[in-house]
Parts: sequence; structure tokens; C-alpha cells
Amino acid sequence: MGSHFECKDVFGRGRKTRVISVIICPYRYERVVKMLFLRDYFLGICDGRDRESRYDLPSSGGGFSLLEIIIVAVILCVAGVMIIPMMSSASSTQIRSASNMVAADLEYAKSMAITKGQNFTVVFNAATESYQIQDQDGAIISHPVKKGFDYEVNFSNDDRLNKVGIDNVDFDSASTVTFDYLGSPDNGGDITLTADGVIVTITVEPVTGFVTISE
Repeated sequence: MGSHFECKDVFGRGRKTRVISVIICPYRYERVVKMLFLRDYFLGICDGRDRESRYDLPSSGGGFSLLEIIIVAVILCVAGVMIIPMMSSASSTQIRSASNMVAADLEYAKSMAITKGQNFTVVFNAATESYQIQDQDGAIISHPVKKGFDYEVNFSNDDRLNKVGIDNVDFDSASTVTFDYLGSPDNGGDITLTADGVIVTITVEPVTGFVTISE
């Protein structure tokens, strides 16, 4: 008796199943191998049940999966992290730029005093949100970069810094600081800048004239 193939269609549970029987018949034993190819398997059907139901996951039409909820939550968190800083980024950026500018100008006045061997003074005016650098005769010096302009900074007239205000200047009750030929200030003190609730303080140390910025 030789081997032969049998092929027949079986109907069950509303599905059509092709059953292929391979029969190998030596006299000692008989093996029957049945291979079932279910069309529904490739559509996610296994053992007569939907795979999603098998793992208690909602179907595509029954709501959101856990993965989809996690993705949406992550997106919302990222958006929140990005939006909150953007609301205050303009003021924060401006006051940091302004504080760096003030610190650099104080250092410039100190270096000019050492280089020229004479006093140079930085005069602050909180009422006009401005300051200027003067020589020993009280004249405003020329700006080293902006040729033809005096060395005077006005926050309120600069669109890049118009959110910044000079809240307080205190150099031993004065609003000026003068550096001598050694770079030493006549008095140590603080300049306080504000911008929409953000506060930054520039400090000039007595004797050394060391300039620091703190928030």
C-alpha cells in the first residue's frame, strides 16, 4: 500500500476549512498528519476566539488601547514642558541678557580706569531705566563698538530689553560706582533688575571690584 493524499472541505462553526491528509502506510504503522490552514488565523482568529478577546484587550471599535493612552499622555507631558517655559521665556531671556550687559559694562569701566590711569564712573538712573559710563570729567565716553554713539544704555528704548527695569541701585546710598586707576570701586554695592517677576542682582565687591550675577 503506497502513500496518497486526500483533500476535502470541512464546514464547521461557520467557516470553511481545507483538510489535507497525508497518509503513509507501511505495514508496521500508519501516521496521519493533518494540516489545518484557517483563513481566519491570519485575521487574528485563534481557537475560535479573537486574539484581542483572548488577552482581554478592547477591540478596535471598543475604545483605546493602553499603548494609545500612554502615547497621548507622553505627548501632553512634552507639550506642557515646552509651553510653560515659552510663556516666560521672553522676560527671562531679556533679564539675563541685560544683567550680562550690565556686568560687562562695569568690567569695561574698571578696565578703562586701569588702562587710562584715571577714574571712570558708571551712573545708573532707575527712573529712566538707563545707565552711562563717564570719564573723570563727567563726560559720557564714546561707545567702543557703536561708532559715533555715546556709551549709554536705555532698556526702555531697546525692543530687545524693554521688559527689563532697574528696580534698585545701592552703592552706599548712591546710584553711581567709580573705579580708580587700580580698578578698585569707591564703594561696593548692588544693582537689581526685574522683568515680569524675575529678579537678578549684579553685585560689585568692595576693594577688588569683582562683579557677580545672582538670581
